[in-house]
Parts: sequence; structure tokens; C-alpha cells
Amino acid sequence: MGHQNTKPPRVKQANIVMLGLDSAGKSTLLYKLRYKDVFLTTPTIGFNVDMIETGRDFTLTFWDVGGQEKMRQVWSSFLEGTDGLLYVVDSSDKRRLEESRREFELILKNESVRKVPVVLLANKQDVPGALNAEEITRRFKMKKYCSDRTWYVQPCCAITGEGLAEALQRVTTFSKQYSRSKESFTILKE
Repeated sequence: MGHQNTKPPRVKQANIVMLGLDSAGKSTLLYKLRYKDVFLTTPTIGFNVDMIETGRDFTLTFWDVGGQEKMRQVWSSFLEGTDGLLYVVDSSDKRRLEESRREFELILKNESVRKVPVVLLANKQDVPGALNAEEITRRFKMKKYCSDRTWYVQPCCAITGEGLAEALQRVTTFSKQYSRSKESFTILKE
């Protein structure tokens, strides 16, 4: 075995699961990332899948899963084989913040996403009174829940697109690193 085989293969694509309560703004965000436009979205029953090329020959496949209560029961089945978790929070909906945090905590306990990197999107920053990223970080106990993984909280607004380029960059970097470490591990095992 020559030395040329020891370099981990270039990762070409990664799977990103997008979760969050219904009306947190997941589908709107996805449209905005993809088309730079805002669509009036209807509640997602089931899921949307969208592929976005981020950088040269690297593609992210986004699984945007509906957030209604009946859909949350199947969230775990989307976590298998994911390289990144994008969790979307409506920062202006203080009434449901606790509910959103509980669901987030449940996801992180799932064995399938044990070391998977997390980008939490503090969405709806345009709404007066929306909690900022620091506040969301604290309320969602990020340092405690995500101590075993790479994480970042990105303030954003799906309507204006503010913060979305940064979020996409962050997700790309995290998922690339994660996929690489996964593949190196597989190589070591073989």
C-alpha cells in the first residue's frame, strides 16, 4: 500500500437535516438559500428535499422535515446517516421556545447524531423583540447539550436573507469536516 492512499478521499456531498417546530421558517429559509427569493410556503406535511452546491464540486442535500407535532414522531428516522443538523428556531416566538428546546434536546440524545455538528439558526431576527443569538444560546443550553460536538448559533432572517450566507458556509465547513472524519475512521477500521 503506497502513501497516496493514506489521504482521506475528497468528500463530494453531505446530508443535512433541517428540523425545528412548525412555522419556525425552515422551508422559507431553504427557498431563500436556493433561489434567493422568498416564496409563500405552506406548512410542510412530510418533507422537502433540496440540493445546493456550495463551492466547487461539493453538494449539500437538505432534508427539510415538517415540524407539526405528528411529524416530530418521525424526525428520528431522518437522522440516520446525516452529516449535519440545522435546527431552526423562531426567535420571536417566546411562547414556544421551551417546546422547541425540548425537541432539540431529544434530537441530540439520538444515537444516530452522536457527534454530528449542529448549526442552530436563530431565525426571525427582523421581528421586534426577537431574542438575539446570545440569548438563544443560553436558553437552548448549547454549551451543555453540544459539548461533545461542533456547534454554532447563527442569527438570521429568512425574509431578508440576512445571515444565510454565513449559515450555509458554516454548515458546509462543519459537514465537510465531519464526513472526512467519518471516512478516515472507516479507512482505519478496514
